[in-house]
Amino acid sequence: MARRRLGFWQRFAVGLVKPVMSVWTRRTWRGQEHLRRDGGMIIVANHISHADPLVSAHFIYDSGRWPQYLGKASVFRVPVVGWILHRCRQIPVERGTVEAVRSLDALINALNEGGAVVIYPEGTTTRQPDLWPMKAKTGAARLALATGAPVVPVVMWGPERIFDPRTARVSLRPRIPVTVAAGEPIDLSRWANAQPTRATLEEMTDTIMLRLRDMLAEIRGGTPPPLWERPARSVVAREQRNDAA
Repeated sequence: MARRRLGFWQRFAVGLVKPVMSVWTRRTWRGQEHLRRDGGMIIVANHISHADPLVSAHFIYDSGRWPQYLGKASVFRVPVVGWILHRCRQIPVERGTVEAVRSLDALINALNEGGAVVIYPEGTTTRQPDLWPMKAKTGAARLALATGAPVVPVVMWGPERIFDPRTARVSLRPRIPVTVAAGEPIDLSRWANAQPTRATLEEMTDTIMLRLRDMLAEIRGGTPPPLWERPARSVVAREQRNDAA
């Protein structure tokens, strides 16, 4: 990435975050060549820890791309913080409102401008007990269908040692081993020009998540389970009542 293309606040963010991550982690980077391509791309990643964005941003930046993450629009309205996020070309996303259409337009514009947009399809850290990928939301598939941009998979293992979402424990020890691997763009050609029906989007999303699951198995070892599906709220509520009894 040509450093002259970075603005002051982007350089500031790099100067703030990269030295910390260089000390905090011992890194194994794989497949960075898959990110070294021109034009817009949708980077889909597994989500195992709140430390994921720091680790993946370090990986993507070292690969020569500037990562653009999605963030809650409310954060972008925080004085100073929101202004810096905008300057660093991050993307506000409205959820559950009529403004969500504008969020999709912002993502499409970022891709049309050649951006590397990072999406966690699950929408939250995985709830699978062993941190394998779970069934995901269809936003990444919808964006891929709308733009035709390549969908590049990235998997991580190790950020859970920095922050484990199951215990909420943070480790500040240096040189925590983390592995990040990128793969070839996922082949979604069978759905080219398809209508964004629920069935189509769910099929595309499962294809994306199965690719992430299998890539994760390659770097962490073990036999991956089927994509974990969150139980319905009614089932959770019933289990909680039974536990209380």
